[in-house]
Amino acid sequence: MINSRSIAVLPFVNMSSDIDNEYFCDGITEEIINALTKINQLKVIARTSSFAFKGKEIDIRLIGEQLGVNSILEGSIKKSRDRVRITAQLIDVRNGTHYWSKKFDRDLTDIFELEDEISLAIADEIRNNFGHFEVQEHLVQQPTNNVDAYQWYLKGRSVQLKWTQEGLREAISYYNRAIALDKNYAKAYYANLQCYGLLAMWGYMPYVEAIDLAISNLLIAKELDTSLPEYPLAYVGKFFWEEWDFKNAYVHIQKVLAINPDHIDGLEALAELFIALGFFDQALIYAHKLLEVDPLSANNHYTLAHINYYRGHFEKALGNVNYALTLNPELELAHYLQGFCLIWLNKKEEFEESIYNTGLYEEKMLLFRVINEKNVEVPRHLLEKWSDFRNSKTTLTPYDLYILANSRHKELAFSILKYYISQKRGQVINYRQEPFLEALHKINGFADLHHSNLSYSDIEILKVNEEKATPGILDDHQIETLKEALLIYFDEEKPFLNPQLSLKVVADVLELNTNKMSYLINQVFNTNFNDFVNSYRLEHFKNIALDPKNSHLTILGLAYDSGFNSKSVFNTYFKKVENITPKAWMKANSF
Repeated sequence: MINSRSIAVLPFVNMSSDIDNEYFCDGITEEIINALTKINQLKVIARTSSFAFKGKEIDIRLIGEQLGVNSILEGSIKKSRDRVRITAQLIDVRNGTHYWSKKFDRDLTDIFELEDEISLAIADEIRNNFGHFEVQEHLVQQPTNNVDAYQWYLKGRSVQLKWTQEGLREAISYYNRAIALDKNYAKAYYANLQCYGLLAMWGYMPYVEAIDLAISNLLIAKELDTSLPEYPLAYVGKFFWEEWDFKNAYVHIQKVLAINPDHIDGLEALAELFIALGFFDQALIYAHKLLEVDPLSANNHYTLAHINYYRGHFEKALGNVNYALTLNPELELAHYLQGFCLIWLNKKEEFEESIYNTGLYEEKMLLFRVINEKNVEVPRHLLEKWSDFRNSKTTLTPYDLYILANSRHKELAFSILKYYISQKRGQVINYRQEPFLEALHKINGFADLHHSNLSYSDIEILKVNEEKATPGILDDHQIETLKEALLIYFDEEKPFLNPQLSLKVVADVLELNTNKMSYLINQVFNTNFNDFVNSYRLEHFKNIALDPKNSHLTILGLAYDSGFNSKSVFNTYFKKVENITPKAWMKANSF
């Protein structure tokens, strides 16, 4: 079921003569997405899923259905020297109509005010059309006073999102240029921190060197701004992956989600934490929340696959991971998980096809055999290599451990596992849930391996799929008084005849802010602002349309005289209320 207060922001089209401005358009799109996610009661599709449609000619209604939203924002950006022009329009996916559009021309130095203005306008229009939610006074804060630094930051972000070694290194160089122009640019330091952390975790840099650089960026960033979600998120990685301190990791994940309840990295971290603890029901809640806000993310489908894999639902996990690979065929961890599912399902032909022309072929085939055949011997050369596990290179998947655990060399496997746990290696953080290690559970000492400092009773399980109830921001007496004032205003002043009438105009007349005005209309009339206004316009239309002295006017002319400012809006609303077209109604009511 589509959430009525929901939006996907499609990538803004680059209308500049310079094709290199693509990074700028993508960056502004992401900034608006991030701004809108600050509104608690508005579902906003994450960047990965919105950008899946970049450069594709697909019917807006199909995009809306695929993403589970009722509004789509699309637009274009033209950047020329020190000026920027942004054109944006909101589309109702139910019928493809444009219910709001606007063109913004600004100096580039005003880019942050412009992002804030656009984000607030979008939020207001969705609220006016689909029901009340509270909107903050500002959604975009100015992160730097240097526009050139901001552009270097956006360039860095554009290459970081490739999630490759080269992309991360290039991103760091761009972030450093931004910092050179503004030493107080907190977001650039936090971005460097994330890049160095990933380079360390993925083995693309010497671990100690990368972590030292990450920490040095964190120390500067935290002195500049601790209000950003990146601040507690930095500690999540440290406590969870480096120290296996699950309690502190949980506390800091909650801090991330307190700043932004739909923060993708925060939701993913919580799902992964619950997986590590074996709390699969809770992990599923957050995996589904991830898919709700980012349904076309390969990584999110991989997370869901992992949960099903650890629960022993291998067919279901295989379906999840296969879909993840259709979204991103280069997701390396998904290829490993696909192979594991095929091993447990004993699908030898498919397994061999999946590992064809890949590394560690011998180890992969041996793992398949020790699981699905009896009395399989581990070759001597592999035993000798694996016995020297303290000097072995780190790999994404510990095939040595999995093979030995399912052979007659379980004691060696247990020694390797104990060593890996002592090193806090991320590859075995889920060792208690891993099916390949189940054979080690009965070995003396297994139960005494790493113990979590976070128990089930410590955790406050959040119902993330339920919206927070809107607080009663007006009491009953205020509601009755304001209701009477509102009805008198509309009956006597007829403000609905103004096609530019806005929620703010009405709020100012009643001396309210827009949040309270929206709440009042929603509570009293159980409708949104636009439908409330259009109901008056429709009644006015019906009255003047039946007046003989207006017989010379067209239907559209009468609609405009009633305050409607769009033919499509008039026709759509008329048919929704009357169940027939305006033309058919006129014919039925003519005498």
